[in-house]
Amino acid sequence: YQRRVHGEFNLSAVPSRDMLRRSLWARHSVLFRTIRDFWTSRSFLSAAPSAATKQPKQQNHPRSNIKKKDASRLITSQHIRDYLADGAVVVRGAFSADEITLLAKGIDRNKEDRSSLYQTASEPSDPGEFWEDFCSWRRIPEYSEFIFRSGAAEMSARLMQSATVRLFHDHVLVKESGTVQRTPWHQDQPYYNVDGRQNVSLWIPVDPVPRNSTLEFVAGSHLGPWLIPRTFRDQKAKWFPEGSLAELPDIEQLRTQPSSNIRILAWDLQPGDAVFFHFLTVHGAPGSTTRRRVFSLRLLGDDMRHAPRPWTTSPEFPGLSNELAAGAPLVHELFPVLYPPDERKAEPSAAEIADDTLLLCEVANGLVG
Repeated sequence: YQRRVHGEFNLSAVPSRDMLRRSLWARHSVLFRTIRDFWTSRSFLSAAPSAATKQPKQQNHPRSNIKKKDASRLITSQHIRDYLADGAVVVRGAFSADEITLLAKGIDRNKEDRSSLYQTASEPSDPGEFWEDFCSWRRIPEYSEFIFRSGAAEMSARLMQSATVRLFHDHVLVKESGTVQRTPWHQDQPYYNVDGRQNVSLWIPVDPVPRNSTLEFVAGSHLGPWLIPRTFRDQKAKWFPEGSLAELPDIEQLRTQPSSNIRILAWDLQPGDAVFFHFLTVHGAPGSTTRRRVFSLRLLGDDMRHAPRPWTTSPEFPGLSNELAAGAPLVHELFPVLYPPDERKAEPSAAEIADDTLLLCEVANGLVG
């Protein structure tokens, strides 16, 4: 395995046995899906879905008049290499002007129509304001239209090297003009209730973002260890217990030391540009002198699995642990399939996958003509 060592900030990580097992399962699941699609196309092999798994409802969205980009042409092999190696990549002109206008309208609606997860992340004394909201796609129609009609999922599938893409959640982040509150350096995945490596977050600004206000990333940090998550304003360990995960290094100090070899990625952005980054990539952002409205999507690939926590995750999905077992694929109406479009339906249950495996064995042994 390739080791990445950047001075005092050791970003190396050897995959665990469990990680390798999940990776192999993700690849086998693609094979099973192919076998299932071939054989269930024969009328005598159609199977009923298992009642043991709560299946997502079919998402029906009216045809949109919004012009969108051709996602199949936007992601190059260089984008994929950069994403896998660095954990973050910018895609210029990823979304059309119509799509950005749609998101801006949704963010403005969200400001007035807040969910129970809405929060102000800046101090009362801040001359600006930093506010955010989560999991609003069912409530804000502009978000839903963008999520299901844009090329975001297809681009993400290519970057993650995943056959399918599920929605995890949406997240809007707005720093009003003059906000001094910075977003501390952190990883996202330790706050979540999911395990796995095939994942991506999209950071989509609807306003121009200069370099001095943009999101920054530590290149390659997604290949390193999980770092303990803390609250942004008072740095408390409300999730994993103190000492259970590695501490976050002092990135601001390391970036000033030439001997550390740490590499910071950041880009000035225009509306339509998007940054794609891994759930484990260390990132942070300064305050903003101008208004900075950002729509973010968290998406899941083939190997992502449910990881219930004994604490309240961010965001929280109440009751999910009663419906999905630990280690189960996230087959649930909260996490609809976005890509490929014809997979926006119930996935096979464990029993169906077992049947497919048995069928494959029978074919291999000449038992089925």
